[in-house]
Amino acid sequence: MTRHAEPGPAAAPAAPEPSFAERARTLLALGRSGALATLSRRHPGHPFGSVMPYALDAAGRPLLLISGMAMHTQNLEADGRASLLVTAPGSAEDPLGSGRVTVVGTASRLPPGERDDARPRYLERHPKAAFWVDFEDFSFWRLEPAEVYMVGGFAAMDWVDARAFREARPDPLGEAAPGIIDHMNRDHPDALLTFARVLAGEAPDEASMLAVDRLGFKLRLQSGERLHACRIAFPREVTTAADARAVLIEMLAACRAAQPA
Repeated sequence: MTRHAEPGPAAAPAAPEPSFAERARTLLALGRSGALATLSRRHPGHPFGSVMPYALDAAGRPLLLISGMAMHTQNLEADGRASLLVTAPGSAEDPLGSGRVTVVGTASRLPPGERDDARPRYLERHPKAAFWVDFEDFSFWRLEPAEVYMVGGFAAMDWVDARAFREARPDPLGEAAPGIIDHMNRDHPDALLTFARVLAGEAPDEASMLAVDRLGFKLRLQSGERLHACRIAFPREVTTAADARAVLIEMLAACRAAQPA
């Protein structure tokens, strides 16, 4: 008699992650410059790429300080449609495995009444711009997002609508994350292996931290010649580097207690 197989154990729930909107806002908040694509006047229909420093307004919209003589400014004056690509800090080491965000929208010159807010925001990010911010041929522009495309690494990508992007907030651990990652990879590789083995049920030869946010962290695992990744949740939300340190110590103690003697 043919019998159906007994149901296997239920799969463990996926570790929670920030939304793609939150990730996009975080990456833009950490960045300082990107690649601006405008529509070429000289070669109609062709995109024209430029290196573009930017700042953000209170809603996370990119603010650009550009000269009227620049080719991208002339392009925008003819057609405001544009996109801004920003890559995660340190992405040169692993460009396809790292995060990047593309803001697609329409750029327009900032109204005079909003310059007083834009100027200090921009100079906070780009102090050297104080030498030319008040030149007559420079003006502030803002890129109004129509939609945002977020890539969080391999097989992690999605479109974010303008409303979700506007309502999201940058991850509170964003600024501290690079220091946490560097510290864990440099000083605590054994702890990362323990997390992978106990909390993710993996048996890698090596483990390194790829990313960390308020909800958890991502590990890159090497098992022989196989490279893969896993995400591990924090037991509670983490908002500062000090919180992260305390929670990681608690997690490591719990993992060690759970391991057989």
